[in-house]
Formats: sequence, C-alpha cells, structure tokens
Amino acid sequence: MTSTSPQTSRQDRLRVLFCDHLNLARGKILHGSKIGHNGEARFCRSTFGVTFDKDLIPAPGAGVTGGLPDMAAHYLASDIRPGWDANSHVVVASLNANDGSPLPLCGRRALQRAVADWQGLGYTAMLGMEMEAYAFRIQPDGSLQPYDTPGAHVYSTGPFSDPDGFMDAIWEKALRAGFPMESMHSEFDSPQFEFTLTYANALKAVDDHFLFRLLARETALAHGIVLTFMPKPILTKGGSGLHANFSFKDKQGNNPITAGAQAASNMNALTRGCIAGLMHHHQGMAALVAPTVNSYQRLQPASMAGYWQNWGVDHRGVTTRVSGESGAASRLEHRMGDGSANPYTLAATVLQAARLGVVNQYALADAEHGDGFVEVDAKQGVAEHLSAALNALEADAALANAVGAELVANHIDIRHNEVEKTAALQGDALRDFYIRFI
Repeated sequence: MTSTSPQTSRQDRLRVLFCDHLNLARGKILHGSKIGHNGEARFCRSTFGVTFDKDLIPAPGAGVTGGLPDMAAHYLASDIRPGWDANSHVVVASLNANDGSPLPLCGRRALQRAVADWQGLGYTAMLGMEMEAYAFRIQPDGSLQPYDTPGAHVYSTGPFSDPDGFMDAIWEKALRAGFPMESMHSEFDSPQFEFTLTYANALKAVDDHFLFRLLARETALAHGIVLTFMPKPILTKGGSGLHANFSFKDKQGNNPITAGAQAASNMNALTRGCIAGLMHHHQGMAALVAPTVNSYQRLQPASMAGYWQNWGVDHRGVTTRVSGESGAASRLEHRMGDGSANPYTLAATVLQAARLGVVNQYALADAEHGDGFVEVDAKQGVAEHLSAALNALEADAALANAVGAELVANHIDIRHNEVEKTAALQGDALRDFYIRFI
C-alpha cells in the first residue's frame, strides 16, 4: 500500500475502515495525529449480528448474548493512503478479538490466511477483480429510476453512455487518490458499467477494490446517482458480477498457470488442481460468493454468470474461464461471484477452493464443449435459491474449514435470517431492500 508522510495539517483526518459480513464499509474518523503510526479503533463485536434491516440477532461469534464485547480494527502505518476527500487519509483494518488474536469473523483475516496457505505451497497469490454496476437517478420523491444513457451500447464511452459525466468524476477522483485504474466502460445493458483495477498481490487487490467501490458510490451519490453493485437490480436486464481473476508467482517470480489447454491432461498439476477444486466445491462456494436472495435471480442457466459446474478456455459461458493468453498474463477467471459479497471472503473462498483441489488432487473432467446457452455439457448448476445454497455450504465441511468455520457459521445464520425477511418481497421491493447498501 502507499505510505504516507507524517507531515499533516491540523485539518487532516484518518478514516479507518473495515468490511463487515454484509459487505458494508464500517469505520471511524480519527484525528490526523494518528497518520503515520500503527494503531487501532475499537468497535462492538456484535456488529456481526446486525442484519440489513438493523435487527440484532444472536449469530454465532457475534457475542450478542455474551455482553456485546469489543473488537479492535488494527491498521498499519504503511497501509495508510491518501483519501478522496479534502484533508483525508484512509486505511483498511483487520479485526482482532479482545485478546489481540485475529477475529475469526473477519473476511480480511480469512483472505490473509488463504494467502499464507498458498505461500506455504511456495506461491504468491495474484488477483484482479472486474466489477459491474448499474446507475439509478434519485428522483425528487426519493424513488429511483434507471440513469438515462441515450445511445449507450456495450463498450461505449463518453457522453452517450454517461451524459452527466459522473463516471468521469469517479475516474478523476480515483486517479488523484492513487487507485490503479486500468479501464472503465459501459456494459451490454444500460445503464450498466464495468470498472477494472490493475492486477496485484491478492490482499492489495482486494483492499483497492473495497476502497474504490466506496469511492465510486460516494462520488455517484454527490451527482444524485445511486451506483449499485447488486447482482440483479433490473430483472429484465443482465446481471452484474464480480469476477475474480487469479494466478500466482512462484519462488522465481514466474507465473506457473498453464494457458490455452483444452484437455485437463495437457495442463500442469497446479492449474489442473485449481480448476478441479473450483469444480468440486462449486455448490458450496455459491452461498459465500453470491450471498443474497437477489444473487439467485442472476445465477441462471444461459446467463454467462457462473451457474454451471464447468470450465473452458477463453469461454464466457462457463464458470471458470482459462485465459487464452500465455506467460505472465495466464490466469483463471472465476465468474460466479457478485458485488453483494464481502470481497475478502469472496477472494478467500476462490483461493481456498482452488488450493483444496491442488492438495487433494481432485479429478478434473475436460473442458466444456457446448455453447453455454442451448448446449451445455455440464450436468449440475448452483442451487436455485439462497436457502439451498446455504445448505450446500453447510454440507461442505472441507471448504467451510478452509475459509474459516466460525466465519461460515455466522454467515449461514445471518443469511438464513435474510431469506426469511425477504420471502414476501418481489420486484422493486426486493431491489429496494438491498440497493442502498450494495
């Protein structure tokens, strides 16, 4: 992360942030004197028992019935970076329990464990995240209408896709704050957009993603726009995903992922094992990387959204896509996840499922030969709804233990409550339950 100078003005402030179980950015504003030093901010651990509609439930590990104890958001001086508002700095924290040990419910801690597990195998995990979002204009009565983008089409740029220039404002603010922007453009449906940040080591990549997403939503809001990363805000249009592209560096700094091999037998053991792990844990992964009721309106057959338990080379109709590029650019792309997921938990889930495939040497069938729309070789997809996906996750003990048994238990309890709360909601009512949070 970018180091900051201890030279600060009297007006400077430090925004300490962490990502919770609902993918909400929580934090505190601290005095500028904290900049340049390691530190911590204290919060109530029972934040992990709070639902979207602000009920407080006794979810496992949250301490709701145990006195609502503290937890500490610990941050490093080296991770403090310039913010996107005047006289502000930001830092992403990892959560500790009261005794100073890592808090098991923390998604960032789960990702740090996944990175360490891969380092134990001799590899540094590298990650790039592609995020998609829809834009809605806030009306005078508080209702939401899709942002009017006359003449927008997939891969369009400029005024036809963004007549008010809010995307330009996001880009400019992100660059001033030092975010590694790679690209942005309109997506297939309008008003949908895609943002891509530069590939980096896994923890930095997710920190960048988490902060950029907050910057983008706050900048859009200043323009009267709700920018939502929820998976399916408009039922008649395409969904929005959060694709995790990953590879590794070995001890010599080389990328060991095999590219372009249509047959599993032509891949090296590392690549074959990673894909096999993602296939083996396909059903269990869904509840962690696509964790809302709305997620399963996106995860449908023929949706190019990661529904099927399949893989292919340079094929957007599969869940795990092997790049057609070779050498340093070789990578695997997992396409099931969406922007409602805690991105740290999502990345940890993908990396751990892949690692399990390597260490357990799961068998791998050959690549998908169907078109992904009408013809599909795969026989199984994800669960039809979140409740069944949570059951599949609970049954996948190997994956749950790898990601973190306590985190998964808390997640399952919180999300079953969410299923009950949203059971009677349809259409815009279900959209509005999520849209101002995701």
